Amino acid sequence: MINPPYPELDDLLHMMGEAGKHLANIEASEGAAGNISVFMRWPVEPRSRFPMVEEIELPQPVPELAGATFLVSGSGRRLREIIDEPTANVACIVVNEGGRTGKLYTSYQRRFERVTSEFNSHLAVHYDQVLASGTNFHAVIHGQPLHITYLSHIPRYQDVQYLNTHLLRWQPETIINLPEGIGFIPFAVPSSAQLMSGNVAALRKHRIVVWAKHGVMARSDISIKRAADRVEYAETAAKYEYLNLSIGEIGAGLSTDEIRAICKTFDIKQNIF
Repeated sequence: MINPPYPELDDLLHMMGEAGKHLANIEASEGAAGNISVFMRWPVEPRSRFPMVEEIELPQPVPELAGATFLVSGSGRRLREIIDEPTANVACIVVNEGGRTGKLYTSYQRRFERVTSEFNSHLAVHYDQVLASGTNFHAVIHGQPLHITYLSHIPRYQDVQYLNTHLLRWQPETIINLPEGIGFIPFAVPSSAQLMSGNVAALRKHRIVVWAKHGVMARSDISIKRAADRVEYAETAAKYEYLNLSIGEIGAGLSTDEIRAICKTFDIKQNIF
């Protein structure tokens, strides 16, 4: 939830750009991989930056979001380039009454035919979180960080309890910032209904979820960069785990007692350790 004064459209586009550039810097967005979307429920005038408008059908009906605004990265666009030319790489969608269609606003510099192919997952997660919490802001990021994606190919890391007890043991900050741990979704075809429903269910319990053999999706109702931070926390934990595997697993990490002491000190509620 964001309180007034609300961010301006240019502020949000800049934050999307910063998040996209950082995801590329941590090797979580190679080429055109990855996508970002932002939901906001306060008055926005899209034509100031996106003068072209057309009607589109939304991936699913979202009647309770009528009048809400989304910023969504374009399909095939590089997240690292949003910061340089935001209106060339991002679209603005305003949900119509009834929630089945929307107005798609784009700029004359638009370099994509449609918004990201993963918008069905983005929209479904936004919708679920807004209905549950009533928030007026929600950011969702999909990235493909190298190490955590690699670990998701290894069968034992496909067990959510094993994944969390092994990744959250390397730094005190990880359990503090990801107290619900990291969710996990078995492999599903990109942009499929199966992936969409898996995202909705997993992100009800977690702030970030691993897509097996594909990447991660993270969310935040505070800021776009906070969602990007969660990708980085998970990927840093995976780097430690990968390093430990490469040297014969001689590191033990933080013990269960040590992690519980951290949680007690910082009043962190968790049920992983």
